[in-house]
Amino acid sequence: MGALVTAEANSLVNASLGTATYTAPTTPIKLRLMTANGSASAAGTEVTGGSYASQTITFASASGGSAAGPPSGNLDFTGMPAVTVVGVEIWDSNGTPRRLWWGALTTSRTLTAGDVLRFPASSITAALT
Repeated sequence: MGALVTAEANSLVNASLGTATYTAPTTPIKLRLMTANGSASAAGTEVTGGSYASQTITFASASGGSAAGPPSGNLDFTGMPAVTVVGVEIWDSNGTPRRLWWGALTTSRTLTAGDVLRFPASSITAALT
């Protein structure tokens, strides 16, 4: 994963310094696909069309400085529209979803209508660097 969203990073820093209480994300955590990457302060442009829907992603706990992950099992996005996917974002499932992480794919993926985009287990990790 490219980076922690600025608002999320600020919440974690404030909580770790005792100046605020941290509110944990609402599960399940969702992986969204982007046609234009966002930044630390602005969301990207999410894929639309076809049968695309964000997918639930599950991580193992980070420990000893290691990245959180790997996600359990393959993550398949089926019935994709004709689209080029350039990045991903991780969001929670609150009534007003909260963006947590964002990042560019190492290689963009150009799909035709009906394709399946698969992320193999362990291909998506998140870490503070």
